[in-house]
Amino acid sequence: MPCNPNIGGSSKGHLVREIDALGGEMGKNIDATFIQSKMLNASKGPAVHSLRAQADKQDYSRRMRMVMENTEHLHIRQAEVSELIVNDGRVQGVKTYSGAVYHAKAVILCTGTYLKARCIYGDVSNYTGPNGLQAANHLTESLIANGISVRRFKTGTPARVDKRSIDFSKMAEQKGDDKIVPFSFTTNPDDIQKEQVSCWLTYTNEKTHEIIRANLDRSPLYSGVIHGTGPRYCPSIEDKVVRFADKERHQVFIEPEGNYTNEMYLGGMSSSLPEDVQYEMYRTVPGLENVRIVRNAYAIEYDCIDPVQLKLSLEFKNIEGLFAGGQFNGSSGYEEAASQGIIAGINAAMKVLGKSPLILKRSESYIGVLIDDLVTKENTEPYRMMTSRAEYRLLLRQDNADLRLTHYGYEIGLIDEKRMNYVKYKEKAINEEIERLNNTFVGTSQNVQELLERRNSTLLTNGVTLADLVRRPELSYDDIEPIDKDRPELSEDIREQVNINIKYAGYIERQRRQVEHFKKLENKKIPSDIDYKAISGLRSEAVQKLDKFRPLNVGQAQRISGVSPADISVLLVYMDSVRSVKNQPDA
Repeated sequence: MPCNPNIGGSSKGHLVREIDALGGEMGKNIDATFIQSKMLNASKGPAVHSLRAQADKQDYSRRMRMVMENTEHLHIRQAEVSELIVNDGRVQGVKTYSGAVYHAKAVILCTGTYLKARCIYGDVSNYTGPNGLQAANHLTESLIANGISVRRFKTGTPARVDKRSIDFSKMAEQKGDDKIVPFSFTTNPDDIQKEQVSCWLTYTNEKTHEIIRANLDRSPLYSGVIHGTGPRYCPSIEDKVVRFADKERHQVFIEPEGNYTNEMYLGGMSSSLPEDVQYEMYRTVPGLENVRIVRNAYAIEYDCIDPVQLKLSLEFKNIEGLFAGGQFNGSSGYEEAASQGIIAGINAAMKVLGKSPLILKRSESYIGVLIDDLVTKENTEPYRMMTSRAEYRLLLRQDNADLRLTHYGYEIGLIDEKRMNYVKYKEKAINEEIERLNNTFVGTSQNVQELLERRNSTLLTNGVTLADLVRRPELSYDDIEPIDKDRPELSEDIREQVNINIKYAGYIERQRRQVEHFKKLENKKIPSDIDYKAISGLRSEAVQKLDKFRPLNVGQAQRISGVSPADISVLLVYMDSVRSVKNQPDA
């Protein structure tokens, strides 16, 4: 965890849940090492609920390493890879800086922000990776030599400060939830209820902004020292002050780095300004007037690839057996990286086993949206997942990730039979309970009317189903238990699904119909050897874009920027004509 000390957050919590449903470790690891947990957007609809947890960074890393070191058939070797071994368009292995050669049928590149990394603040520039870890300085040349397009991105991290130098009385305390919800579907909620550590909220002010504006010429971000493109949705404090000049203040979250350290993370104030300016601006923030910096804020510049070179399986289009995952693909964030990592890992294994790759659709997962966006759209900055990117987010909720994806984890061997059987039971129990509620009527009896009165709900004038009552905004499935005498004993996760599926039934059905239309386009496969230049009527821009991205199907083709609906119509007509010719009997 080289940067922020948390896992999850808006849309990112969805990714962690999906990783868990596929058999990944991230959710289990944060459940075992969190120090605060909070459900974001709880006052809004379930589609945007997202879990976020503060981690003890040392515990998180330590536990994950322990899991890896004790995973059967996994052998860990620490060395710097300097060269890809590629013959006839197929990867054969890698060579390390020391000269050692590792032969392999599949290779996954996941270099994070460490490939030719440079950490910068003010005039200080160190060719090192984040957190003082060694950069990988020799692989880029080999990537370029093998025809891989490389570009330069940047990210940043704020200062870490001494907890003892902070005046928390001038800040708003941010506590965790009273009832902790786990990330992993395998974690028993009762096992993780514990006392939590607080975070704190404060704000920048006009004085802070004046100092920043007065020193922009000393920022490597604006002086031309940094050439990489940074993330638009996670800007430095210098960026915020320049781009949002009308804002009088910006949030600053004070987050603990762990239970056994006094280091605090200043979320929202990443910077590459010189050390003296960092001190000056931080000390204008309420509660930080006497703050002591433990580690300076800095920007990180690093090499990564243009992900349009990848298939949806995350295998390189032009180098068979070579896969890529994480921030190496031009994304940002731990959760986005882990999502790609598990898919790249699965598909590298499928390649070696001679099996078909696992490709998740946009309509069934946030991971599918993430990967499809990366390989189909031209991203000019580090890609960050957001709920708004998912067209079918009411279907892709974090609470039902297990129902959507566990069967994939089971099919590829990452989920055991016991867990799969529980998901099957859960799905059956949800459907049966919804059916029962839709067919159970209650009338205007005294106990029904009294319950409605207590809940400030309109009294009944005739009989309705229990499902009708659940649909009322002021009522829930749990609320109507007193008038539901035949109710079965169900676990909390099943009751939650029953409640959501009944309340949002109309919206869910509408999105399911949209998905069916989407699937029709996804099922229209485009021949891999198609010559777009030979298609009469396609605009030149569409020819260039289609030839560059080589979409697998019509659905993917229509999401490419620069390809219009008219171009898609021309493509469909051409494919139909080719199919008709092929289906004609020989003369």
